[in-house]
Amino acid sequence: MTTAVTTSSSYVDLALDLLDQAKRDGATDAEVMVADGETLSVQVRMSAVDRLTKAREKRLGLRVFIGKRSATTSTSDFSKASLTQLVADTCALARAVVEDEVSGLPEADQFAKDLPDLDLYDETRLTTEQQIDLARTAERTALSADPRITNSEGAEFDWSSGSIVLANSRGFSGQYRASNFSLSVAPVARDPDSGAMQRDSWYAVQRAYAKLDSPESIGLEAARRTIRRLGAKRVATQRVPVIFDQEMAGGLLSQLCSALSGYALYKGASYLVGQLGQRIAPETVTIYDDGRMAGGLGSKPFDGDGLPTRRTVVVERGVLKSYLLDTYSGRKLGLASTGNASRSVGDSPGVGPTNFYLSPGTKSAGQIIGGVKEGLYVTELIGFGVNMVTGDYSRGAVGFWIKDGELAFPVEEITIAGNLKDMWLNIEEIGNDLRFRGRIASPTIKLQEMTVAGS
Repeated sequence: MTTAVTTSSSYVDLALDLLDQAKRDGATDAEVMVADGETLSVQVRMSAVDRLTKAREKRLGLRVFIGKRSATTSTSDFSKASLTQLVADTCALARAVVEDEVSGLPEADQFAKDLPDLDLYDETRLTTEQQIDLARTAERTALSADPRITNSEGAEFDWSSGSIVLANSRGFSGQYRASNFSLSVAPVARDPDSGAMQRDSWYAVQRAYAKLDSPESIGLEAARRTIRRLGAKRVATQRVPVIFDQEMAGGLLSQLCSALSGYALYKGASYLVGQLGQRIAPETVTIYDDGRMAGGLGSKPFDGDGLPTRRTVVVERGVLKSYLLDTYSGRKLGLASTGNASRSVGDSPGVGPTNFYLSPGTKSAGQIIGGVKEGLYVTELIGFGVNMVTGDYSRGAVGFWIKDGELAFPVEEITIAGNLKDMWLNIEEIGNDLRFRGRIASPTIKLQEMTVAGS
């Protein structure tokens, strides 16, 4: 009869045992990651439970190095026989791959030594009925907000909780727990005159349940966003100022993250190659990546390499100060890691942001809109027309036409086009409405001018 390790308190000891075994099997270095978590997702539609999924899983990933050769494997079978075979198989795979001169674990003195409590875990446990009720309340609030809201694509409540353990043969061992609570709803409205239908949505996500917006406020905001889209028109092709709301501005930051990734840079697949130390935006633009933000949705005490996370100034007063790097991509570029190694169990590290955000300005979104005589306010983008090598940008857009400082009417079936390099340099105003609903966040931003292609 085989035995299995099933308690999180045993995972560090288990990892250390596997590291010793890997050394005995010929590995020069090794690394073990264990993830143990549970999730519950509830979706309701028109008050009926449409989907309910609950899962608990644990997974172990092993990466071994034999000189400059490496291999990575994973398993969900924690029996002793299975793990013994996993170590042997991974070492055999590592011997079979080609050498990579920059492969290897970080140096021993680089690993995280302080592992602060970043307020990532909330022990609150809601019953399934409570979670269903939260989703139903959000949807019911949206449906009752306006008679033109006649349908729903559903409301969803998601909860997850788990722990991460990372240990390696160079003396690093660390662990942390994290949780997430999120609620969203997507109502559908019908124009009583034309019969045209529109949908929109709203959501909230937090590490701690007590900080989550109420289901009523989420439902009302989703309804407001949906109703305001009724009666949408096309506009003529022209060049005008373009304002991106918080969510869409966050999308621009996400594309900047991709261009700043060490892997894109050393492959020459980024328009920011060779731009370190150069001006890429106006002086009003300062961007941070902060892995130590208390309660942050991207926060963690150590990265996927075991290095300490930190607060990095990525862009300072418009000048590019730092890329986003893990150990491997940093070595390829001749630079130090920025603590941005990101990984899933069973995968080698890559690069990802922690809490990546544009520092807010002083004006409200309303004040920024009020300063535009004629232009576009973007609330949704469609498609993926972005070339990260050249920076060329062309995407379908939905939003509102601005006339004399007011949102005059909704618009759809238009395209906005430009180049990311020019778009960042042409930022004119930054809002004061920064709020995190994910790892990447931005306040409202206004660009001096873009091409809006319509009728």
